[in-house]
Order: sequence, then C-alpha cells, then structure tokens
Amino acid sequence: MTSRGLPSTILIVLTGIVIAVALYAAFLYAPTEHTMGTIQRIFYFHVPAGMVGISAFLLVFVGSLAFLLTRNLKWDRFAEASAEVGLLYTTIVLITGPIWAKPVWGIWWTWDARLTSTLVLWFIYWAYVLIRSYVARPARRALLSAVVGVLGAVDAPIVYFSIRWWRTQHPAPVIGGDSGSGLEPRMRVAWMLALVGYILLFAAFVVIRTRLARVENELEEVARSIDEDGSVLGAVAAPAQERSSS
Repeated sequence: MTSRGLPSTILIVLTGIVIAVALYAAFLYAPTEHTMGTIQRIFYFHVPAGMVGISAFLLVFVGSLAFLLTRNLKWDRFAEASAEVGLLYTTIVLITGPIWAKPVWGIWWTWDARLTSTLVLWFIYWAYVLIRSYVARPARRALLSAVVGVLGAVDAPIVYFSIRWWRTQHPAPVIGGDSGSGLEPRMRVAWMLALVGYILLFAAFVVIRTRLARVENELEEVARSIDEDGSVLGAVAAPAQERSSS
C-alpha cells in the first residue's frame, strides 16, 4: 500500500465502523416511536440520505462554477463524482420515502412540494449524468455539465425549504424546526451516527470516483492522441503534464 492510498483506506475503515455502530443504534439502541411504531426507524436512513444528497448537489454547484472560472478539469471531476453520489442518495430518499409513507399516510406517493421538488432534482441530475455519457469530447462535456450543474442546483434549496414555505402532506421538520419539534435523546444519538455514517460514505465514494474519473480522462487523452497522429509518446505525455499541473 502506498502512502498516497493510506488516507483513503483509513476513511473506508472508519466509514465501515461508524455505519456498523449507526445500524446498531438505529435498530437496537433507539426506542420505538409510540405513534408510528417500528416503521419509524426508516427515519435514520431516509432523512440523513436526503440531507447529504442535497449537500452533494450544492457541491456539484461549487465544482461546476469553479470549472467555469478556471477550466481546470479537476473541478469537473469533483462535480461529476458529487453528482453521481448525490443521485445515489436521492434515489435512496425516493425509495425509502414511499415505504415509510404507505403505512403512515395510507398512500405511496402524493404530489406535495417536498416530494415533487425532490423528484425534479433527481431528474435534473439524471440529465447531468446522461450528458456526460453522450458527449464525447472532454472539454465540451465538462462545459455542458458545468452549466447543468450550476442551473440544476437552484432546485436544491427549494427542496430543503419546501416544508417551511408551503403547507404540505410532508411533515414539518423534526430537526431544526420550531420549538415543539425535536427528538428523544437516544433517537438523536442514532440520527447523528447515521448522518455521520452517510457523510463519511459520501466522502469515500467521491474520493474513489474522482480518482476513477482522472484515470478515464487520461485514457481519453491517450485514445485521442493515437487517433490524431498515431503517436503513443504524445499520448502518454499529455496525462503526465495534467497530473503535474493539478
């Protein structure tokens, strides 16, 4: 193992430990909620995934804006990784939400402000991923993706504030809400552990995906150089220069 890969290994091990403790807290340590019963335990998966997912898309905004200002592909790679992992987390939200809603509300889905804006956000970043899949040239792909990443992030605060701005089927915030909101102490511990676990898992995924994206960029440079002049030497030199600059 190289010294460069050691921090990633430590992050992955720490993530695994925190997630294991969070699962214990969610299923065994936290008490059963009196009104909803056992189904309420999905709260420890649904809410942290939503919070980290929204934060991921705000990071896409940061990375996309930084790329537009600097044209440095490292920011494009960071935005791409954040978008893909944020999309994964939002998918978790859209799956766990209806599972929770059916026994509590009696319906799987309703077109209220929180649910609708979350679904719109999910579609926006699917479009982001599709753009990256269909645009071949790295510079053009990065530019188009950055524009979508900046504009798409507008929906993230709408998702967050929707249950504060409008009266909806979705319940008012339990965390950070009014004076009557809050969690039982053991529930709060379980929620905080779950949130930390989700954050660490997000960080680990982004680190791994960013490195993979860097390798993909280098292979694209090699393939393009070979296509243009058949020279392998020039193809190998370009990624090396890019590594030294970043």
